[in-house]
Amino acid sequence: MSVSDRTPEAGNYDTSHSIAVRRFHRTHGLIPPTVEDQDVQLQRCLKQLSRREKSIDKYLYLSGLRNSNVHVFYRLVTKHIKDIAPLIYTPTVGDACLQWSHNYLQPEGLYLSYADKGHVASILNNWPQHVEITVVTDGSRILGLGDLGINGMGIPVGKLALYIGCAGIRPEATLPLMLDLGTGNKELREDPLYMGSRREKGSAKEEEEFMDEVMIALNEKWPGIVVQFEDFKNPFPALERNQQKYTCFNDDIQGTGAVVLAGIINAVKQSGVPVKEHRAVFMGAGSAGVGVAKQIVEFFMREGLTEDQARRCFWLVDTKGLVTNDRGDKLAEHKIYFSRDDNGGKHYKTLGEVVEYVKPTILMGLSTIGGIFSPELLTKMGQWNKRPIIFPLSNPSANSECNFEEAIKYTNGKALFASGSPFPPVVYEGKSLQPGQGNNMYVFPGIGLGTILSKATIVTQSMIYASAEALSTALSPSEVAQGWLYPELARIRDVSVIVAMGVIRAAQEAGVDRETRIKGMKDEQLEEWVRSKMYDPHEETRRVEQEVHSFVEDLSGRIGGSHL
Repeated sequence: MSVSDRTPEAGNYDTSHSIAVRRFHRTHGLIPPTVEDQDVQLQRCLKQLSRREKSIDKYLYLSGLRNSNVHVFYRLVTKHIKDIAPLIYTPTVGDACLQWSHNYLQPEGLYLSYADKGHVASILNNWPQHVEITVVTDGSRILGLGDLGINGMGIPVGKLALYIGCAGIRPEATLPLMLDLGTGNKELREDPLYMGSRREKGSAKEEEEFMDEVMIALNEKWPGIVVQFEDFKNPFPALERNQQKYTCFNDDIQGTGAVVLAGIINAVKQSGVPVKEHRAVFMGAGSAGVGVAKQIVEFFMREGLTEDQARRCFWLVDTKGLVTNDRGDKLAEHKIYFSRDDNGGKHYKTLGEVVEYVKPTILMGLSTIGGIFSPELLTKMGQWNKRPIIFPLSNPSANSECNFEEAIKYTNGKALFASGSPFPPVVYEGKSLQPGQGNNMYVFPGIGLGTILSKATIVTQSMIYASAEALSTALSPSEVAQGWLYPELARIRDVSVIVAMGVIRAAQEAGVDRETRIKGMKDEQLEEWVRSKMYDPHEETRRVEQEVHSFVEDLSGRIGGSHL
């Protein structure tokens, strides 16, 4: 391609580019003439952010920045991850999804409607870049907000922004993907501004057939693509049908389980209670709750318990009370594994009754019922345990089962705490206490990066478990000394390297990797190699300057050689 044929891309409108690069990219004169320092760029972004009071307005500004100047956006994300992550993902992404059709400004991602059945492959051909990873949802269960239809596109968009910012997957190698299979949300179907199809939600059979076509088409166009399923109302069928055929995983089930497991590994150590003596009550017996519990069962087994012994450490509670064999209702298939048969015919209908019956060491919340961990329950947890483990994991913040301040106050400062949403530090008896956040962004970027770099054919359970183990070891000495359960979020890219290395090693041990160049590498060599493969927006200007310089030199050499 000649210089005159080049069409400017979003990343080319970067005010840190030299005049020579601007001429090469045909952006000279299309942006102001000053060649800016990257820190100045970020100062401007932060100032513009500060002018916007509402989080949703900050989200819209950042979305515009990502689409108009992708590298500046990711410089902002990587340098200010603690401040920016809540604005581009949870909790703000929930509001963004609720208002997606009303706030629509520019195309983002790819939409596949059920009306496109039979033509999915041709629509994928409209996507211009080579894709290494996609996040796909049907919008049927967005966070704790229910069926939002195509308004759920904010989830794949936000999730992939974290893959890029936290793990260095290149922006152009990502694909946000929305499956428009209709919506059961009558209010949306009747909203004149709703941009999805007006059909009601399809049958399970229709969804299965459409998903089969999507998975085949994705892998034919981009062989080996990593597919992450997200926010399906029933996430199990797609995962179970595809996980042995394609490179895919479900973050709601496996990612949530892994990040919580990492926190539990560290919390169990700090609690001083032997694994066999732990009793875990889960408020929430949906797919995420069961996925988390199964991950912890595997940890307990690796610590010496039999599978049955490990399974019996868990009591799951749903809207009807304790999940038992004799409750009288037909249990969803995924609940059967943890259904109790030792309740002596007695039925415990509320969380309070179950907690009083079990006297747990671990209280886990995946219910989306805000405040259900009442002061009375938290007080009892503090009375029964020297270091009670309390994990209210529901998102967004309003749906959290309790907040950090409540957990500390009512357990008299004893709680080992991690939440799904961010909470501020709390001062207790003159000491500043830092809450843990069991945010999936600690693991899913590293899982994606490790899977891509190892060229894994499938994502095995051992790779998911390895991500949790790796995360549990990622604490710095000072973080360990302070009793933290998760690393400082500002170190997320270093954490993602550790997680990716764990995933790569697990893929190698399972024999599902295809990247032969790294098989014999020692850990130090592997770490260096992983880091070398990560997209760094702060180095992008230097990389482009070098590319343009090399191109011009090569072109000059060819022109000079033609006159010899």
